[in-house]
Amino acid sequence: MAEELNLVRDLAVILISAGVFTVISKVLKQPLVLGYIVAGFLVGPHISFFPGISSTESVQQWSDIGIIFLLFALGLEFSFKKLLKVGSSALIIAGMQCLGMIALGIMLGQALGWSAMESVFLGGMLSMSSTAIVIKAYDDLGLKKAPYASTVFGTLVVQDLIAILLMVLLSTMAVSHRFSGTEMLMGIAKLFFFLILWFLVGIYVIPTLLQKAHKYMNDEILLLVSIGLCFGMVQLASVAGFSSALGAFVMGSILSETIEGEKISSLVGSIKNLFAAIFFVSVGMMVNPSVIVEHWGTILAITIAVLVGISSFATTGAALSGKGLENSVRCGFSLSQLGEFSFILAGLGVSLGVMREFVYPVIITVSVVTTFTTPYMIKASGPFAAWLHRKLPQALVERIDEGRDDSQNSAAENNEWKTLLRAQGIRVMMYTVILIAILLGSRLYLERLMVRLLPDASKLVSSVISTAVTLAIMLPFLVTMVANRGQASVSGRILLKQKPANVWPLLAISLLKMALAMVFVFTVLATHFELSAWAVVVVVLVSACAFLFFIRHSMKSLGRLEARFLENLNKKEDLARQNAPVSTSVREKMAGYDVHIEAVDVSADSSFVGLKLKDIPFRASTGANIVKIVRGSRSILIPSGDEVVYPHDRLLAVGTSEQLASFAQMVHQDVEVPAQEDAEFVVEPVLLGDSSSMVGRTLRELDMRASGCMVISVLHDGVLLTNPRADYRFAADDTVWLAGDKNSIEWYKK
Repeated sequence: MAEELNLVRDLAVILISAGVFTVISKVLKQPLVLGYIVAGFLVGPHISFFPGISSTESVQQWSDIGIIFLLFALGLEFSFKKLLKVGSSALIIAGMQCLGMIALGIMLGQALGWSAMESVFLGGMLSMSSTAIVIKAYDDLGLKKAPYASTVFGTLVVQDLIAILLMVLLSTMAVSHRFSGTEMLMGIAKLFFFLILWFLVGIYVIPTLLQKAHKYMNDEILLLVSIGLCFGMVQLASVAGFSSALGAFVMGSILSETIEGEKISSLVGSIKNLFAAIFFVSVGMMVNPSVIVEHWGTILAITIAVLVGISSFATTGAALSGKGLENSVRCGFSLSQLGEFSFILAGLGVSLGVMREFVYPVIITVSVVTTFTTPYMIKASGPFAAWLHRKLPQALVERIDEGRDDSQNSAAENNEWKTLLRAQGIRVMMYTVILIAILLGSRLYLERLMVRLLPDASKLVSSVISTAVTLAIMLPFLVTMVANRGQASVSGRILLKQKPANVWPLLAISLLKMALAMVFVFTVLATHFELSAWAVVVVVLVSACAFLFFIRHSMKSLGRLEARFLENLNKKEDLARQNAPVSTSVREKMAGYDVHIEAVDVSADSSFVGLKLKDIPFRASTGANIVKIVRGSRSILIPSGDEVVYPHDRLLAVGTSEQLASFAQMVHQDVEVPAQEDAEFVVEPVLLGDSSSMVGRTLRELDMRASGCMVISVLHDGVLLTNPRADYRFAADDTVWLAGDKNSIEWYKK
């Protein structure tokens, strides 16, 4: 019981201190995350002036939950489909940053006199930015809709995936003292296998279940189900050997593809903020003043390396990926801090005995310092980009800006061969993952089940049954993988029309898919039987005939699985196109550019009410353009200048982030509220005497509303009459409850 009370006490200290210092941060116009860290530092175990924490272990558990909710919320706002859209850019930026910072960290470690293994670990720790800190900073600064935000978040996700590989690689190096390329390749294959499998199964199952249970779902049940799915995926990721943060992100990404995604994000928001506060307070608690004093030179050197190195490498990677100079600088400066995986790698190195113990608090201190600097680096990115525009050669600036990717006009999308190969590659990859999962499931579970259900069966019978069941489950996926459907089929027909000779490479692709399907069939058979050469020939012929038969006669039923998956995957976008065609069109067609749609409601007290659009300087003052007016159930697309603005109109404007911010400020600030003093409203009971002016008169005759008051109830002969009729005649000894202007009521009391 005492331990439970200590936990409550610790949470009280954390939350009260966080609340106090975030208020101070707000007053000083500083990011809230800085207040959290200062609060953690002051209530931590190294400062005894304020009430401290009794158990840092329990706080660490709460902070781990905070990371889970932060990554879950990130997944809800940044889905895998968005990651694919910025995938190449995110991969280039993350790769440039990680490789550059690993090399810089190794050189810095050697310069500081650290051992070779410590230097390698230092490089790994310096290569990771903080997802949690960037999310919080972007929240505080209102930058989550900035044109470069999706690239930053995509880069952070790729970095998290790289961090998992680094953990596998560095732990192997620490134990064996050698680099294992095989371990790294197996780690990469395992990671992508599980990511694809979880995404495919999740998109097929979860939206369908939520849709079927929609009429039973209220906000409370939806919140419980969402958090349950989140922690379920966290556990599944841990069992598979991955981090809990990755599992939370994956489930958030899956749920973001459902039509309930935005509601779930809203419901989880308060819980995320609570646990995020605990997480950042726990980070501040790790700062040890004695370590700072003893190793201040090392901390300063590493901090400078992080700020300068990450911002330089990430900016270079963004520029190479075609993001333009300004967006590249903003991306690079946003990533200049150490992340949560740096703590994990530091703890891993210390636990394996390849790093000295002082390294862990040093890395924690550098992380806290760079957390402090993150908001200022983000704010400084704009002025620094403008300075580079002035100082760099104009030809170089133009070349960087001209490199901006235009996915709408890229040659890749206009090339049918690339379109076909991309569609076929994605299709084969997805079905290969599903088939491997079925194969592994059969090996791990089906054979055990056969032993339990048929303990007396011979080995031959068990093998035949296991093979038949496995192939029966795999058959629909094998056939659908071999068949040409969707975009691949469309591109194939176009290529045949363009050039009849294209039939041969198209036939070769089909044969390769058929051969891959045969590999799975042979793998299942070879697991249970020894195959002779004649058996191989028979299997090939029978399999080919079976594939052709099912493709010809069962494609409609076999395609239902794929159709349901695509329906679930695209349902959110289809609904958005139906409900908000203007916003959706701009967002899709202008992806990658700082062009958005913003909806602003007109107040009933606005001075713009009653004016025509041509008489309001919206475009001249802000640069934004109104594309739609929503008035009740009516929508006015591309309104003319003669359109009059009415109270509670919703104006949809198009423009850049800066233009839309100015537009929203102009509409919201232009409100004229007449200065007036409200009359004092009171409710008072009045006992009517014989001399009262109300006695003997009806409510209609008194016309009390004209003087600013009314009768609520009358107690007459012990009977309460509420809202009496207009012909009610007041009598002596009536108790009347009058409501309204105090002065008027005083007159009727006479």
